[in-house]
Amino acid sequence: MSTARLFALLLLIANHAAAQNHLPNDVPLELHNKLEPTGGFTPNTTTTAQLPDATSRQRVVDKKFVAVMGALGGAESLRFTTRKLVLDNEFAAGAPWVTRVPENQHLVAKYGALYATELATVYELKKPHSWLPGDRVIRKLWWAYPAAMVTIHIKNGVGNIRTQGPGGCASVECAEQMQ
Repeated sequence: MSTARLFALLLLIANHAAAQNHLPNDVPLELHNKLEPTGGFTPNTTTTAQLPDATSRQRVVDKKFVAVMGALGGAESLRFTTRKLVLDNEFAAGAPWVTRVPENQHLVAKYGALYATELATVYELKKPHSWLPGDRVIRKLWWAYPAAMVTIHIKNGVGNIRTQGPGGCASVECAEQMQ
């Protein structure tokens, strides 16, 4: 958990640094308007200054983002739910390596915070940053971590589902017949 806290702190520091490094568009007022001696303004007709193009805002949360992060959330839910069921069944069977079953509230808080950290990290990876070198490449690969984790969580969930009871039995009825 301390690693997640450290990562969240680094993310906050980077976000603060990005906000401090963003300079406003300094275009002198004289390029837009000409000051009259009376203090009023008249439109400038002699200077043809081109204003920089307004940066178009890139949409970060789009259909792809929702689909990828939804798949990650579903895969994590599969893994954590099946692991909880395995622990419940092993504890009920009297397995000596399971001394207690963790509470649901604790698991929801712990894994919810992990998912929120992953969501915030992927959001920051997909968002454009002017201060980050290689930002274009990083923004194109924002989906790599969630895709890899979806695969890992699904494999672990399927492994939890295939967990067999004592003696190689996969069901309670089989285990009862073995005794």
